Amino acid sequence: MSVFLQALVAGVLIGGIYSLIGIGMSLIMGVMGIINLAHGQLMMVAMYITFMLSHYLHIDPYFSLLVAMPCLFLLGAFLQRFLLNPLIKIDSILPENQVLMTVGIGMVLAEIARFIFSSDYKSVKTSYSSSAFFVGNISFNVAMCIAFLFAVVLTILLFWFLLKTDTGRSIRATAQDKDAATLMGVNTGRITVITFGLGSALVASAGCLLMPIYYLFPDIGGPFTLKAFVITILGGMGSTVGAIVGGVVLGIAESMGATYIGMGYKEMFGFVIFVLVLIFLPGGLKRLTKV
Repeated sequence: MSVFLQALVAGVLIGGIYSLIGIGMSLIMGVMGIINLAHGQLMMVAMYITFMLSHYLHIDPYFSLLVAMPCLFLLGAFLQRFLLNPLIKIDSILPENQVLMTVGIGMVLAEIARFIFSSDYKSVKTSYSSSAFFVGNISFNVAMCIAFLFAVVLTILLFWFLLKTDTGRSIRATAQDKDAATLMGVNTGRITVITFGLGSALVASAGCLLMPIYYLFPDIGGPFTLKAFVITILGGMGSTVGAIVGGVVLGIAESMGATYIGMGYKEMFGFVIFVLVLIFLPGGLKRLTKV
């Protein structure tokens, strides 16, 4: 039982970070109606920012949130404003072309990172990276617990922003019905730019939180883009609550797979659940969570 509880705790902790990644993609999906296939590469950029701040300025990875999130918000807003919005305005261009543009953006970001930093693996070591405390027989990694708490706080702040601010309400209105929001006076072009920036900032926060416990190389974005896509499907397209649940489910599935099957098969469990959801619950968890 202690092995099961240990795997469950590890899955929930990493699932909290996965949820941030999934929420960012779900927001973009809900407002723009496309899957951002450069999502993981944007996280990779934030991880390199965190690495440089730690390596050259000795700034703690968690404090780098204050730098990486605004930088990625601006980068995301720039990409949306000047690369994706022009495609949206041209009726003859299919939505698939916007998705292909995000693929191209991701490839460019990865190659720029490779050019600047090479393909070497990098990491950020802190005094608490390998520290742990125990509750009974269950160990809790200090870095993972801190990252989980940050993820919870950021998620709460996001929901406050979406529910209590005019811009947040405009984002929700645009996601629900873009044409109706336009008729009600919402500047949907501006909202798409803000949303893409916000989604980029959220995935940037996940990158900062992962740095003390993860490694970094230019191609790390691809696997995390895939995870974000799985979480988005699990949670239901555009559902923020569903993305939270989907992230935790994926984290638990990977942890259980690594514990009972083997580290090499942990990814398999998440994808098995992904396939089962597509077969038996095509709408994802959105049917159960209507936010």
